[in-house]
Amino acid sequence: MKFPRSARILRSQFDVAPFAAVFFVLVIFMLLAALLPVPGYHLSLQPPTANDLPGVEPPTIAMAIDNQGRLYFENQIVNESTLSNRLVKVAGHAPKPLTLIIHADKSVSYELLAHLARLAGQTNIGITNFLLATLPGPASTPAKP
Repeated sequence: MKFPRSARILRSQFDVAPFAAVFFVLVIFMLLAALLPVPGYHLSLQPPTANDLPGVEPPTIAMAIDNQGRLYFENQIVNESTLSNRLVKVAGHAPKPLTLIIHADKSVSYELLAHLARLAGQTNIGITNFLLATLPGPASTPAKP
C-alpha cells in the first residue's frame, strides 16, 4: 500500500509574530533586571596614577577607603576595631611576609593612611609591608624608528 506524501511541516508562510512577541518580552525582562538594585556598596575610588611602579608578590590582603573615610574589608563596611580583628584572623592563616594593599580615594588624608598602616603594623597582626594601590598612567606612544 502506498501512502500519499501530502504531509508537510509548514503548509503556509513562516509566521514571525510569535517569535517577535517572545523576543520583546525577553527584552523587557532584561531592562527591568538592569533596574533592580545589586547587593553591595558602590565604591567609587579615584586612586592617583603612577607609571613604572613595580607590582607586588603574593600573599596580599586588600582593603579600601572611600572619600568619606569609610573603611571596607572583604566587601563590607567595617570600623577600626573590626578591621583590626579581621586582619588578625586573616593574617593568622596567611603565609608570611604579608602585604597590605590599601585602595584609597585620592581625597583621603595622609594622616588616615598612616594611621591605618600603624594599625595593621601591630606586632600581633604580622603585616610587614604596606602599599597604596595606584592606576597606571596614560600609555605613551612608542617612538618611531
